[in-house]
Amino acid sequence: MRILVSNDDGIDSIGIQILAKYLSEIAEVTVVAPHKEQSAVGHSITMQVPLRISQYFRNGEFFGYAVDGTPADCVKMGVRNIMNTPPDLVFSGINHGSNTAINIIYSGTVSAAREAAIMDVPSVAISIASTSIQNFDFAGKIAQIMAKLVLSRENDLPRGTLLNVNVPDLPQEEVQGILLTKQGKSKWDDVYEERKDPYGRNYYWLKGDLIEVDKDLDTDQAAVRNKYVSVTPIHFDLTDYTTYEKMKNWEIEKLFYETKL
Repeated sequence: MRILVSNDDGIDSIGIQILAKYLSEIAEVTVVAPHKEQSAVGHSITMQVPLRISQYFRNGEFFGYAVDGTPADCVKMGVRNIMNTPPDLVFSGINHGSNTAINIIYSGTVSAAREAAIMDVPSVAISIASTSIQNFDFAGKIAQIMAKLVLSRENDLPRGTLLNVNVPDLPQEEVQGILLTKQGKSKWDDVYEERKDPYGRNYYWLKGDLIEVDKDLDTDQAAVRNKYVSVTPIHFDLTDYTTYEKMKNWEIEKLFYETKL
């Protein structure tokens, strides 16, 4: 089995090292990750400047390929340009900080996995709900068992669907279990705060608070907050089908004739 590993925290992050370590125990792993941190870049891809790939070494040993682009770029490059044979699975992470609720939209970690899903490759994104992580190894174990599960049941995962996994930053004995969840509705109340540099010039820095509205354990945000590992199937079809059905009586097609008035 072949697994392509990527992330948005950069190829030198601890999270991707742990992920590669645990997945290497069950498959042949190829690491293709951003040369530097690309957090919250969403699903952006590079079009106006050339991309460069360089080999990355850790402690004198080859670790993977660093791309001076986005997480989505890395997955495209990994699947199409670097790996001689397409991977059986793409795994993105381990991210510093949760990717639940609205964070899924902004996340470069999730976007790397989503790019794989667009390319019809089964994929998983994994994050730890902390920015000062203490329990990487437990998340590594979760990644390994999720990889085994997806590889054994890939026919049950529809094309275009990926799994978004969020792990509480707790020792294994304090975690309550693993839950299948839906994307929550919690979102950020944020603003660009105006500040001044040492020369008196204005600059702006994003700050804000997460407004938590999710209470039920079948949502990712509430599950992680209550010490559960959250597993959420998501896809890139953004159509609101309920509203689509309601809008059929709007007779949108007749608007064309009004343009001739």
